[in-house]
Amino acid sequence: MTAGLQPFLSDAVVALRAPTQVWSRADGELGSGAIDGVFHGDTRFVRATRVRYGTDAATHAPEWISRSADAASDLRFEALLRRLDDRTPDPKIRLTRRRIVADGRVTEEFTLVSHLDERVPLVLEVAVTPDATSMQDVKSGAAPAAAVDRALAGDAVEIAAGDASMRLSAPGAEVAASDDDIVLTWHLECPPRARITVSWRLDIDDPSLVVRGTSRAAGWAVPEAPGADPRLHRWLRQALDDLDALRLTLPGSADEFFAAGAPWFFTLFGRDSLWAARLFLPVDRGMAASTLRVLGRLQGSTADPETAEEPGKIAHELRAGTLTMPGEGISLPPLYYGTVDATPLWVTLLAEAHAAGMPVAEVRDLLPTMHDALDWMIAAANADGFLDYVDETGHGLSNQGWKDSGDSIQWRDGSLAAGPIALSEVQGYAYEAAVKAADLLDALEEDGAERLRAWAAELRTRFRDRFWVETPEGRYPAIALDRDGRAVDTLTSNAGHLLGTGILNPDEERAVADLLVGASMSSGFGLRTMSTDAGGYWPLSYHGGSVWAHDTAIVARGMAEAGLHRHAAVLVDGMLAAAEAFGYRMPELHAGDAASDVTVPAPYPAACRPQAWSAAAAVVCHEIVTRTG
Repeated sequence: MTAGLQPFLSDAVVALRAPTQVWSRADGELGSGAIDGVFHGDTRFVRATRVRYGTDAATHAPEWISRSADAASDLRFEALLRRLDDRTPDPKIRLTRRRIVADGRVTEEFTLVSHLDERVPLVLEVAVTPDATSMQDVKSGAAPAAAVDRALAGDAVEIAAGDASMRLSAPGAEVAASDDDIVLTWHLECPPRARITVSWRLDIDDPSLVVRGTSRAAGWAVPEAPGADPRLHRWLRQALDDLDALRLTLPGSADEFFAAGAPWFFTLFGRDSLWAARLFLPVDRGMAASTLRVLGRLQGSTADPETAEEPGKIAHELRAGTLTMPGEGISLPPLYYGTVDATPLWVTLLAEAHAAGMPVAEVRDLLPTMHDALDWMIAAANADGFLDYVDETGHGLSNQGWKDSGDSIQWRDGSLAAGPIALSEVQGYAYEAAVKAADLLDALEEDGAERLRAWAAELRTRFRDRFWVETPEGRYPAIALDRDGRAVDTLTSNAGHLLGTGILNPDEERAVADLLVGASMSSGFGLRTMSTDAGGYWPLSYHGGSVWAHDTAIVARGMAEAGLHRHAAVLVDGMLAAAEAFGYRMPELHAGDAASDVTVPAPYPAACRPQAWSAAAAVVCHEIVTRTG
């Protein structure tokens, strides 16, 4: 472990069922990696485990040889116990460790299988190290929290950590406390050519959680794509399994939404949950409807600079407590509204969900929320008529679009743009929201459509006048306007989000698409966030050269909607190559190195995996492939 640094995730294994997750090494053991542990909500409740076996005492470590996944929440790890075996070459004693994760529960089963002709006596021991470290501290690389309170009760242990509690039970085991560990010991005897199974279980309760899991079966079927690249089916199957495991609800509500991603973002994020539901719409319109309702209930009703709340605004992030980011000067309140794009994205998703068959009565119930969101969107436009943002507190997010890192809005020379910032893609989102809302109002025979279309038309004209730049790379929409209204001239993937929104004409869409599938932007494993010709480009920059699957998928989707199918196919091919390289569980992002230089993309080591909108990118690829052949 490396103290004081964010843990790497790329070499870790996760089993999850939101809001519970278990991170381990490839052999199933917890403790040697900084991320390792059993997490429920925003707390790590177990820091380490250690499995040992022997004849009279548990002194040997199993030799782990493989792992497999029955589902995102159900993993198996296979080991050999050669200290108990005979002297023939073939191994005859196997140990399977099965880990099953549910909401607030983790179960591990150990199954010994013997092919020997004589009985096998053994001692099996599992040491468990309880913990009470916050997720924030784990992410910052802080030392684990102090020991928790423990009380032995037969074959179980009751553990308390503040208001949260955990019960560790191990039927048939001797349970003892040893230093910081709880030690579970089974004295076993396996009959000849037979198997025996023992298990232990954690049940966790944390009343402070602001999100809950769901017990409803997802019921999604993996769509077929006859004749398509077989990688697509494998990616789609993994993606739907991960999205199933990422479902959450709010207390007292059955409406579900997608948690943003594991491990850090097991909660509601306005932008992320909306985009994930939108990309997922061809599979299940119900997820879009429930996500809209969840966010609608939290819609802003007052003006509060500390939380960035404004009447009609859609929330950015929900947490159980204040979120601090050590070293970055960021401190976000539990319910934070610092996002400029979630509100138009909410409006657009409502219109698209209606078009996809969301029941009309449910759509009508959300019309007041839509009108308030549109009023915010129109009122939020600055003196130039564009939607922009600025953090008024000094400790909120300095960038409030999807590229929300502090250095994401750069000039071509690599210098940072000064805010308030008006992002290009947000103007496209706003245009699309107004036009689709107008169409929805017409379809429902409601008033107000012409006002929205007139506002959108004016925005489209202003955008064409102000955002286009010409550089040695070509002519394209700038990433943003800075505080002085100057067009920030870096070529980025943001321009691709304009495709299909209607804010560009067909010739402009083709010009943008041509640039994005060129060598400076298309890595061969997806779309780079920033051109290789930009001064700030770095393939491992979070938003300045890396590749994000959802970003690539959004742009490919826009290309397809604009009729630019050959361009879309280039990005789909890149995403399939990346999906194969990552075992079909696409991470949050990966390095932007070119496929001509490397055979597989390098991981961004701290990237979340699975991530909801990265998983939903598989649905976009399926739609493009099946529609275009």
